[in-house]
Amino acid sequence: QVQLVESGGGLVQPGGSLRLSCAASGTPGSFMSMGWYRQAPGKQRELVASYIRGGTTNYADSVKGRFTISGDYAKNTVDLQMNSPKPEDTAVYYCYVSQFVAILTPYWGQGTQVTVSL
Repeated sequence: QVQLVESGGGLVQPGGSLRLSCAASGTPGSFMSMGWYRQAPGKQRELVASYIRGGTTNYADSVKGRFTISGDYAKNTVDLQMNSPKPEDTAVYYCYVSQFVAILTPYWGQGTQVTVSL
């Protein structure tokens, strides 16, 4: 069973910066993709950013140009640098990784709260 541990959430002012980090257990280099989702109160969980093995990154339109995802597949770590956050970025952020075990299987972190407010 893969376990993910997130860190770095908290309160940040609009226009500030915050960095989320995630470390996953498991065989180094065994994941196919890593990334971050978020869920705000009353809303569905949505993809924030993904980092596909091989180097491709994808971002939600709402965070393009402000957030940057980075990762190390050899160390099973993925980070999300949040610059110029906005109040609408307030949500619980979930780290995920996917691993091919007969089928592509996602694993999730426990979530970390990010609140953007003065």
